[in-house]
Amino acid sequence: MNMNPLLTITDVRRSFGDVVALDSVSLEIHENEFFALLGPSGCGKTTLLRVLAGFEHPDSGTVMIDDRDLLAIPPNHRPINLMFQSYALFPHMSVEKNVAYGLEREGCPKDEIRDRVAQVLSTVGLSDKARRRPAQLSGGQRQRVALARAIVKRPRLLLLDEPLSALDRKVRAEMQLELKRLQHEVGITFVVVTHDQEEAMSMADRIAVMSNGRVEQIASPVELYARPSTAFVADFVGSSNAFHGRRVPEGVDVPGIGHLPGLVVGEQTSEAAVLIVRPEDVRLVSESESRLTGLVLDTQFYGGRSTVAVEVAGHLSPVIFTCQGTASVVRGAHVHLAWAPDKGVLLSAP
Repeated sequence: MNMNPLLTITDVRRSFGDVVALDSVSLEIHENEFFALLGPSGCGKTTLLRVLAGFEHPDSGTVMIDDRDLLAIPPNHRPINLMFQSYALFPHMSVEKNVAYGLEREGCPKDEIRDRVAQVLSTVGLSDKARRRPAQLSGGQRQRVALARAIVKRPRLLLLDEPLSALDRKVRAEMQLELKRLQHEVGITFVVVTHDQEEAMSMADRIAVMSNGRVEQIASPVELYARPSTAFVADFVGSSNAFHGRRVPEGVDVPGIGHLPGLVVGEQTSEAAVLIVRPEDVRLVSESESRLTGLVLDTQFYGGRSTVAVEVAGHLSPVIFTCQGTASVVRGAHVHLAWAPDKGVLLSAP
C-alpha cells in the first residue's frame, strides 16, 4: 500500500437544521488503501460518503484529492465512482451492457469499451455470464456486476455504501474476501461505509470509527481491537468486559471488587475510568492468582471455541471469557479469573 495521501479531509462540518451530521471531521486516506468508515446508524459516515461523491456540500472544511480541491469539481467530473447499496443495475440490459453503460455515456471508442468490459468481467469472474440479465444471476453475482461497472471506469477512488448488506451470511463472507482481492488486483482506493464491525475488520487496511458526527479513532483493525482509544470504540469493536471505577496507579479501583490491573491508553481526562478486558484475555487461574471470583452461569460452544459467562459479586453484568475447544468448567462451578496486566486497557470513562 502506498502511504501517500490520495484524499485529505480537513475540519469538514455538515448540519441539517439542529442535527450536526459531521462535526469537524479530519482524516487522510492513502493511495491504494482499503479504508472503512465504521459506526452505528446516524453517526455521519454516509453523509461523509455523500460529500465525497458530490451529493452533499459541507458547511465548512476542505476536501483535497491529488492536491486538487474536490469540492470545486462537479460530481460527474470527479475521479470517483460510487457503488450503491441496491446495486442499481438496469434489469433490461445484459451484464456486459450494464458494465459498458458508463463508458458508452463518456463516448469511449467501441473497441476500447469491448476490451475493458471483457477485462473487468474476467477480473470479477463473470466472463461466462456476460449475456445474461441481472434477474438470471444470484445476489453475489449481481454484486459483482455492480462492482465491475464501478471499476471499469478506473476511478481513483471507489466509494461503497454498505456493499454486502443485501447478501446472506455465507455469500457475504465470500464477498469480503473477494472485495479485498479485487481491491489489490485493480489498484484502486476503496472507501467502504458499514455498520458491521466484522465486515470492516476483515477487509480494511485502516478503519475510522465514527460516533455522533465525530471520528473517535483511526487505526488498523488489530490496533483498534487491542488498543481502543475511547470507551465507545472498545464497546463498538468486538466484545469486551468493562469495569468502571476510579483510576489508580497501574489500574482501576472498582467498588465492591477492588484493584484490577491495566495499562493506560489515550488521554486521561478524569479520575473516573473504565477498564476494558477482551474475553480471550481472561483465563482460569488458581485461587492465589485470582483477580476475580465467581460462579459459572452458562457455557456455550461455537465451532472450535467456547464462551463462558461468570457471575461476579459486585459486578452488574456477567464476566465473559472464551477458550479453545469445549469449556473445562460447568454451570454452577466456582472459578477464579485473571488476566495479564498488559491485556487490560484503561480508558477515561465516557
